[in-house]
Amino acid sequence: MNYKILTLNLSGCDASVLLDDTSSLTGEKTAGPNVDSLRGYEVIDTIKSQMESICPGVISCADILAVAARDSVTALGGPSWTVQLGRRDSTTASFSAANSDLPSPTMDLKDLISAFSNKGFTAKEMVALSGSHTIGQARCLMFRQRIYNETNIDSEFAKSLKSNCPSTGSDGNLSPLDVTSPVIFDNAYFKNLVNSKGLFHSDQQLFSGGSTDAQVTTYSTSSLTFYTDFANAMVKMGNLSPLTGSSGQIRTDCKKIN
Repeated sequence: MNYKILTLNLSGCDASVLLDDTSSLTGEKTAGPNVDSLRGYEVIDTIKSQMESICPGVISCADILAVAARDSVTALGGPSWTVQLGRRDSTTASFSAANSDLPSPTMDLKDLISAFSNKGFTAKEMVALSGSHTIGQARCLMFRQRIYNETNIDSEFAKSLKSNCPSTGSDGNLSPLDVTSPVIFDNAYFKNLVNSKGLFHSDQQLFSGGSTDAQVTTYSTSSLTFYTDFANAMVKMGNLSPLTGSSGQIRTDCKKIN
């Protein structure tokens, strides 16, 4: 399973993030947190096409996202969990909500806690879900300020990043979120934080003398604890205001409304 699927995560739990722009709808793909960052759409399209050929009109894009996120984590060595099914797909999207509700890589700890709290998640669940940054990559534009201006960063780590992310230009150059094991789902992300090797400002905020330091330390020493908490938090995220019953629809093509 392509790890890119996890970067799609479970946005909205109604697959609104998969909708393309139309003359009457502005989708979420070009919202600030997603543009040039969110990837894996084509993988979901392939899965959906195969599902429609086998069982047309039954399996929603939202459920495919939920299952694919779980399976990609498991395929990369992480935990598994039971995915509850029955979600339906939205018939609209919200460009503005994507811009306002998704956490920014420049957020401080208090703002991260608030952003997740607004969606019903505890600070503990926020830290666990942040562990998804054990895989994937980020654009230079998103971490340049940290590596050139912040002091709570390992100097050799910063130096290595600067070679691929100059002080100006090359905004799209990519670096792994987890420098230790970028394509393995493990607890190295938290070990990196303890060693001041968080790529984003928001990452390092989880271990920077604040209320979440102890939890990061626990996860850095116990992958089992992290896996358990991550799996539970993903189940909860999968239940974040899903469309069920007669609400929404089951899209035939994930990119557009029926």
